Amino acid sequence: MSDTVWIVLFRGVGGKTLLPVKPLRDKLAEAGFRHVATYINSGNAVVVSERSRETVRAAISEICAREFGFEKDIHLVSLAEWERLIAQNPFPEATGAGKYLHAAVLGAEPKAADVTALRVHAVDGESIAVVDRVAYLHTPHGFGLSKLAAKFDKGIKVPNTARNWNTVVRLGDLARAAARAA
Repeated sequence: MSDTVWIVLFRGVGGKTLLPVKPLRDKLAEAGFRHVATYINSGNAVVVSERSRETVRAAISEICAREFGFEKDIHLVSLAEWERLIAQNPFPEATGAGKYLHAAVLGAEPKAADVTALRVHAVDGESIAVVDRVAYLHTPHGFGLSKLAAKFDKGIKVPNTARNWNTVVRLGDLARAAARAA
């Protein structure tokens, strides 16, 4: 198997759940992952490995449980998938203010009826669209003020983890740098 650059998205980091980035980078490197990078203290990493997605996820899950007591979902997205996530953004006009656009990586395809039910909560310019197991939420008045955003996690009814567009762009930059170094 050839090298794959993986963007690692840890669900639920922040508040009471911490995942210290320097020790995380060190432990991932010790486990044989290459070109390890982390981005801000909210559950984002980039690694390079020739292992399969499930083997990488299992190894990272085991490290996190053993070293940090972290036992929440971990979503892996390859660099190629991340590039598609960026390219397929249905709200390109919203990328200038990246904190108002979020991409949620979904663990499964949601039911159309659940997405439709979420749209009921959108107000005044807010939008949600699902493209290839990514939900894009545009909340121009602020994610924290949005009923759509507040209802999203339970309403989408599939495992997920979301990042604002500024983080999406930065993780893409880190992943491309890892690919060049690999």
